[in-house]
Amino acid sequence: MSRAALLSLTLTDFRSYERATLRPEGACVYLFGANGAGKTNLLEAISLLSPGKGLRGSSLTEVGRRLPGETTGRVWAVAAEAQSPSMEMAGEDEPVRLGTGVELAGAARRVVRIEGETVPPGRLADHVRPIWLTPAQDRLFLEAASERRKFFDRLVFAGEPDHARHANAYDKAQRERMKLLTDAFESGRPADTVWLTALEARLGQSGALMVGARARTLQALQAEIDTRGDRPFPRAQLALTGEWEKMALEGVEPAEIEARLAAALAAARPRDGAAGRALTGPHRGDLAIHHVDKDRPAAECSTGEQKALILNLVLAQASRLSRAKDAPNPIVLLDEVAAHLDLKRRAALADEITALGLQAFLTGTDESLFDHLKGRALGVRVSERGLTALEDV
Repeated sequence: MSRAALLSLTLTDFRSYERATLRPEGACVYLFGANGAGKTNLLEAISLLSPGKGLRGSSLTEVGRRLPGETTGRVWAVAAEAQSPSMEMAGEDEPVRLGTGVELAGAARRVVRIEGETVPPGRLADHVRPIWLTPAQDRLFLEAASERRKFFDRLVFAGEPDHARHANAYDKAQRERMKLLTDAFESGRPADTVWLTALEARLGQSGALMVGARARTLQALQAEIDTRGDRPFPRAQLALTGEWEKMALEGVEPAEIEARLAAALAAARPRDGAAGRALTGPHRGDLAIHHVDKDRPAAECSTGEQKALILNLVLAQASRLSRAKDAPNPIVLLDEVAAHLDLKRRAALADEITALGLQAFLTGTDESLFDHLKGRALGVRVSERGLTALEDV
């Protein structure tokens, strides 16, 4: 089976790094060091080797290195060599060269290059598909529904890269529709119904594709989680609560969902214009997670149990994607995860990563958190002096 893995990673003027190079050579890596040393910055750099804003969701100018007194970030770059299934399928044995960064020609603009050729960011998904879990997701069950949608949509995107394009198309049409409706409401003049109908048709089409992808991912994830009862991680029962996702889960045909959604949006024009937001559609749904063994919603569980639930969900996603044909396996990024796990679960996490055969990057403040990975992963100390590899695997 083809395996995607990073062989080397080079950062230039990225966050705290003027220049740094890490050479995992396809191995798993655990990064340890003091808070603020730059461990998460390395994970963020890897996450930017995929379409989107990475694990922090930062703007292009935020990630550039800044010295004291500098108000804007410098021009930055992330370069990598990767073992890529796409290159293997093309009959090429050499690693693929990937790069992303910004160019400043007026406004900052992201540039992506593969083998030196400038390409759309979406092409990165052919070679590297990182999935991640960060401390920001510790509050996933306490945050608004929009945060859970974003978390779940990243899992969907890892398996179905076109999902991001459909979501972007939906968001763009939604903004245009709401501008027409709010302008009409505020001015007292009727909106352009022809343009509204066209936008609602676009929303119906992209919305139906979105909920279909969400439903497929949820069903596949639930099936994977249900096979993982022998792991010491809590099992989750997943549900999508949005009415449009429920239709997809019930087997309603995409064409019917598309037509119903467009009609519902047309009927809701006066209400949406008055409210200043669209009150129906795939952007309103939520992800619900239930702790099976404790028979209670995840929001009512302890912080440690919540973290373990989400970790099991991410591992289940990694496991199922590792069996996908003609697609790069995921690279798993786990930021400060081990500190929330007891000794038994830390050992189980190390075993799980090894058994999956996937490349993973983990961070923590204490080297002892990764005792169960020693001999199976590359240990790297992160400090003000830079990156120091402790052992080879």
